[in-house]
Amino acid sequence: MPLSDYFSAVDDQAAIAVLQTLGGPEKAGLDVVLLENIDPVVAIARLEAAVTGCSYEEARELPRSGEQLSSSEGESFVISVSDSLVDALAAASRDDLVRSAELWSMTDELRQLGISVEVTVEILEELAGLAQRALASRMRLYCWLAL
Repeated sequence: MPLSDYFSAVDDQAAIAVLQTLGGPEKAGLDVVLLENIDPVVAIARLEAAVTGCSYEEARELPRSGEQLSSSEGESFVISVSDSLVDALAAASRDDLVRSAELWSMTDELRQLGISVEVTVEILEELAGLAQRALASRMRLYCWLAL
């Protein structure tokens, strides 16, 4: 199963630097939400659609949405998370997160993984906390994807 660890970093260069650390962003001492199989391109765009009310297609077209920042050589990559999703997660209330989790858990990507609504709420709470801490520190969010 691929690892998809979501983390905050000051900028793209700092995010890409985690590729030099064996074990990724957690081993590099960064603020991380450890997830498995939460695809940083399709699943996260579907999350953005659920959180913000835009369409999946609109979410995919947003700047930094699922943009691969590192080269495709090797077995790990750094993917950016859109600033609009970070803002929306950071501002979301608990009710907003529960509503978004219900919508997101019905997507093919999460249903195929067998992730329940309850677990999806927990994931969103963790991602929202990461987004809040990132914004407070003037950082952005990324995904370290390791195959």
